This record gives sequence, C-alpha cells and structure tokens, in this order.
Amino acid sequence: MIAKFFNMQGSESEEHWVSTSDMMTGLMLIFLFLAISYTLNVHHKTNRVRVILDNYKNLKDELARELQNEFRGDEIKKRQFDVNWEGYLHMDTLEIGFQHPFEVGSMIVPEDFKRMLTDFFPRYIELLTEGDYKTEIDGIRIEGHTSSEWKDEVSIDVAFMNNMALSQNRARNVLDYVLEIKDPRISDNKIWLKKTVTANGLSSSHLMLKVVDTAPPKPTSLYSTIAEETKIGASVVQSLYEYLIREIPNLQSNQEFGKSEKVKRSEVIKISNDYFKDEIKKGEIEPEAVERATSLLLEDRKASRRVAFRVVTKSEKVLEGLKEWSENFDK
Repeated sequence: MIAKFFNMQGSESEEHWVSTSDMMTGLMLIFLFLAISYTLNVHHKTNRVRVILDNYKNLKDELARELQNEFRGDEIKKRQFDVNWEGYLHMDTLEIGFQHPFEVGSMIVPEDFKRMLTDFFPRYIELLTEGDYKTEIDGIRIEGHTSSEWKDEVSIDVAFMNNMALSQNRARNVLDYVLEIKDPRISDNKIWLKKTVTANGLSSSHLMLKVVDTAPPKPTSLYSTIAEETKIGASVVQSLYEYLIREIPNLQSNQEFGKSEKVKRSEVIKISNDYFKDEIKKGEIEPEAVERATSLLLEDRKASRRVAFRVVTKSEKVLEGLKEWSENFDK
C-alpha cells in the first residue's frame, strides 16, 4: 500500500510538472506574439513618419522653387522683389516677407505697401491654389513682427506686450486689406482664404540679425537690459558681444558662404552656444537665454519690423504634433 501511495504521488507530481510546462510555453508564445505585433506596429508607424517626412520635404522644395521662380525668376522680377519691395524668401521655411513696410509705431497700412500687396498677393494665391498645393496647405499665416524697442521708458516685459499688440494689429490690417483686393484670383478663392489665412502678431520674439564685419560698441544700457531679460550678467553679455564681433568675420570668409553672403542665423547661434558650452552643460545658463541674448545684441531693428507670409502644410502640422508628443513622452 505504501508503494501504491508513492506511485500515486509520483504520478501527480509528473502531471503537475507537465501542466506548468504547458503554461510557461503558452506564456512565452503570448509574449512572442506581442513582441512581433509591437515590432510590426513600430515598423508601420516608422514607415508612416518616413512617408510624411518625404511628402513634406518634396512639397516644401517644390513650392519653394515655384515661389523663387515667380518672384525672383529673372532680373526684372528680382529687382522688383529685392530692391523695390525689400523682400526676402526663406526657402527652408516657406516664409516670404517684406522688411519694415510700416511706419515706426504705426499699424496703418501705408499706401505704397498697399500697392505692393495688390501686385504680390494675387500672384501668391494663384500659385498656392495650383495643382495639389491647395489641398496640402493647412494654413497661411500673415505674421507681424516688431523690433525689441519701445518709444517710452518701460520695462522689457511691457515693451514686449506693447509690441505684441502692435504686431497683431499690423497683421490683422494686412489681412483685412488683402481679402478685399479686387481680383478674381482673390474673389474666386475667398471661402478658402477665410478658412486658411490667419493674422499672427509675434512682437519681437523672432528678431532678424544684422551680421556685419565690424560694428560699433553697444551701449552699456543695452547690456543691462539683456542681462535683466536673460538672467545673464551684464559683463558676460558684453564679453559675448565682443566674442561674436571677432568670430563672425571668420565665418563670413568661410567658402561655404562667401564674403558677399549673409551668415545664417543658426550659425551665429552656434557660435554663442560654443562660447557658453560649459555653462550650458552644467545647467547654469539656458540655451534659450543664449539665443535671446545673441538676437538682442545683433538685432537689425529695421529688418525686425517686417511682415511675412508663411505657408504651413498639413505634413508640417503632423510633424509638429509628433515632435510635441515625443517631447512630452521623454518627460
């Protein structure tokens, strides 16, 4: 009987072992299927992002070439755009704009700027509504900009907000005017334009840089103002300015740009970041503060008072969403 008992116990133990093995095998298969499913899902999403990137790049490059050809395609167009209109075209951002079209401190659209807009805007809209562009465009932003200064002695925060109201009013007044231009290219697309075109005031948040071989010393009061806004010491701001003035001519002589070319904003910011690389690495100075200090030190006040038209494609909006999601996910 004892032998029978041990035989039964051995049988139960064997059955228990088989059951556990089956369960572990099943769990492994489930995890395997989940891993395969996750990998396929990531691969599928990666391919979708790659397609979005390709579509954005192809559309942006094609549209940039079209804008370049329309407004700077020959010597006559180039002279009108560059000289008469004081225009610029940023191929990488699809931003096309005009330097200081408004009187200082004014939101009233000047008559000469109205004449320019009457010529420019219908041609601009005709190009944007051709082919697939119209269905791929998410928005057209009319952006008003100002310099960092304000006529009265006010704090930097008050100056920024006063300029915000001014830039918003300028952008809105430009929008009011272009929508009422008597031209079939405008009237035939009026519904789409009302849905697509927006007015955006940006104050002095995106200053234009004036990069020259030599520049006069900046007044001490400006160093103090920048120090107040960026939390970087006034003496350090001054040393940054002196460093930039020494380094920028070296960048201008680089064969990549040529002496006649303006240095890219990103290259100037990189010089500043290199200057503060140790402090940035230690977290003592924020990169945003360095960029703002550089912009204020090298601000082209005339060019900063500009009005720009910028195309935002649907692909760009998706990419902006992915970037925001990625940044929040990392946190």
